[in-house]
Amino acid sequence: MDYAKGQFKVRDLAGADEGRMRIEWAESRMPVLMKLRREYAPLAPFKGYRIVGCLHVTKETAVLVETFAACGAQVAWSGCNPLSTHDQVAAALARAGIEIYAWYGQNVEEFYWSIDRTLDTSPHLTLDDGADLIFTVHKRFPHLADSIIGGSEETTTGVQRLRAMAGDGHLLYPVYAVNDTETKWDFDNVYGTGQSTIDGILRASSVLIAGKNLVVAGYGHCGRGVAIRAKGLGANVIVTEVRPAAALKATLDGMRVMPMEDAARLGDIFVTATGMKDVIRGRHFEAMKDGALVCNTGHYDVELNLAELDGLTCSKRIIRPDNCEYTLEDGRKLYVLADGRLVNLAAAEGHPSEVMDMSFANQFMAHLRLVQTHEAGDQLPNSVIELPDEVDAEIARLKLETMGIRIDRLTEEQVAYASDYSAGT
Repeated sequence: MDYAKGQFKVRDLAGADEGRMRIEWAESRMPVLMKLRREYAPLAPFKGYRIVGCLHVTKETAVLVETFAACGAQVAWSGCNPLSTHDQVAAALARAGIEIYAWYGQNVEEFYWSIDRTLDTSPHLTLDDGADLIFTVHKRFPHLADSIIGGSEETTTGVQRLRAMAGDGHLLYPVYAVNDTETKWDFDNVYGTGQSTIDGILRASSVLIAGKNLVVAGYGHCGRGVAIRAKGLGANVIVTEVRPAAALKATLDGMRVMPMEDAARLGDIFVTATGMKDVIRGRHFEAMKDGALVCNTGHYDVELNLAELDGLTCSKRIIRPDNCEYTLEDGRKLYVLADGRLVNLAAAEGHPSEVMDMSFANQFMAHLRLVQTHEAGDQLPNSVIELPDEVDAEIARLKLETMGIRIDRLTEEQVAYASDYSAGT
């Protein structure tokens, strides 16, 4: 499709007022990021820098985008998932003067067209959720890497793939692994994914969770978050895993653990959270109960093999928003939520603002460090880099402070004792 090039492309600017109210609501729930905005805006640390982002266009993301802009950056943005863009929020950002190319329901061509338009700005910094932006630079526009200072990556799957790229010597610029900070990994991934996934399931189906057999594929941080939230709502949680240690953790957390072949016959609700393809395949769909719900909360839409489900299906229809009813040849009906994409973003609003407050504070600090390092004349290696522990600790401290919670501090004697190997018993 031949789009007219402009400063933005969104579905409809008419939703901008509603989008602005959503953004203002998120701001009221993101005190850490707003504190960073107030602190750094007068200093304009990003003045003269172009930041390009490919990340879910939600109200929380808008707070991050406008924080960068308030601190001097020229920002261009696209969505990292065809079904996660909130059109009203995209409209509000466009009306506010942000260069943005995002709308709900993009096809593959439109998705990459949007990324390409942001890269027309020749960025200095990139911000990713899933690494599609970074991969596009490397595959199609490698010359842009010459002017890119560095980037950041938000997700587990993105970090894993970037580490593989760096290990092969193919990564062209340094990338901070924001996902791996404690204030992201242990909060956004666990509490954010857990709550927002349940939220998406309920919005798309309105089913009762209590008493259901809920199968969670994968017991990493995201899968664990879903499992503990489902268990709290009264579900009988079954976990499937390929990693022995993760399966053992699930067992000791009180979950039933078994292969997907066995779980497929028992489950009422299925949630994949692995980042791996073909977690639920045709043979699993064939074994499921009449009325089973199936969804995905991993980054990509490949965890459910819907092509194989189509091969078993005689008809399908959208029975309610984000809920497709598949009628199998024997008359059984299965329900796939959000087309197998992120159910928490496609069928709901994504993670609560309170946890994204910490994740996006880490994003802001990662890019601030990239700029500060560059201006100091230092050079970071072309690898995946961890944010320092002190940044993590400061974000956690600020979060506690905004919650009115105080904690103890070690005395000088205790600090000395912690590293005193001569103390003995």
